[in-house]
Amino acid sequence: MKRYIIEREIPGASELSQAELAEIAAKSNSAVESLGVPYRWITSYVAGDKMFCVHEAESEEAIREHARCGGFPANRVTLIANEFGPQTAGNAST
Repeated sequence: MKRYIIEREIPGASELSQAELAEIAAKSNSAVESLGVPYRWITSYVAGDKMFCVHEAESEEAIREHARCGGFPANRVTLIANEFGPQTAGNAST
């Protein structure tokens, strides 16, 4: 599956309570189950008036269908080209 980052514009997102986030997570889980295609929610980050979610799916269309089923915005969906972190520095070829 391909990995995508989804940018969701949600005014007041950083003010959502843990109970509200749990409700959103339950809606997302139900939406995933209803899709009938391989799909995996990896994690989400809340920053200001946005959520940045990392999901795995076969296509952008599946990402957008998940958003539609869950009632979430998907303002920007971007295919992740590569991943790296601090450990990557030790893998450099000379």
